[in-house]
Amino acid sequence: MGKTALMRLRRFNLIMGGLHLLQGVIMLVLATRVIQTISEFTPKITQFYLAFNMQTQSLEVQSRELFELPFGVMVALFLLISAAAHALISIPRRTNDLYNADLERGINRFRWFEYALSSSIMIVLIATLFGIYDIASLILIFIVNASMNLFGLVMEQLNSNRERVDWGPFIWGCIAGVAPWIAILIYMFGTGNLEMVPWFVWAIVGTYFVAFNTFPVNMVLQYKKVGKWKDYLYGERGYIVLSLVAKSALAWLVLFGAMQP
Repeated sequence: MGKTALMRLRRFNLIMGGLHLLQGVIMLVLATRVIQTISEFTPKITQFYLAFNMQTQSLEVQSRELFELPFGVMVALFLLISAAAHALISIPRRTNDLYNADLERGINRFRWFEYALSSSIMIVLIATLFGIYDIASLILIFIVNASMNLFGLVMEQLNSNRERVDWGPFIWGCIAGVAPWIAILIYMFGTGNLEMVPWFVWAIVGTYFVAFNTFPVNMVLQYKKVGKWKDYLYGERGYIVLSLVAKSALAWLVLFGAMQP
């Protein structure tokens, strides 16, 4: 990898980080000053537990409200985390050098740690839109989704400078990524009446499915060394573009969904 190519990638990261930051700030302003006046969507996160009923002499499931989720602020945080990650690998010399050294080995640990955090926040927010308010379920959804992304990191670490690709982490990551959507779809189809599902819900599901499935496609093309993907930096740029497009579309759809009555 040439020095010029890495300098161009650094500028590219700065531009993309700026676009994430701009959207995140706008969304934060909307969440704190505008949306609160037209929508009161603040999911009440609950905890279920067993309690002994003295009258029936049996254990019964009870629940209590833990807190209200600041939905709009969390959607903005989804984009701001991405902006911070771009700044981290572009501005400080030390982390930029580490980022470049990783790219030389076909690895980007910063990407996978950022995805593990930001995409897990988004999947939790989507889950609340479908009515999953149980704290235990949301924690599990967050961790399983984070694990999916960390399998991506293991995939790169395991196959660094290897001729024969080990697809194990890729397969396990795909399995982990399906799990949160099984829970979400169970809630989505719970009524059995698909005609009652709002259009924006279908838009969110479709956008997530199409956009975020392009990430594993990009990885496959990298490891298969198809065309321009023989150059790891080409695939890295692909990840960056996909991240901006997918996150932007999904964040605005989710925020719009929270504004619906």
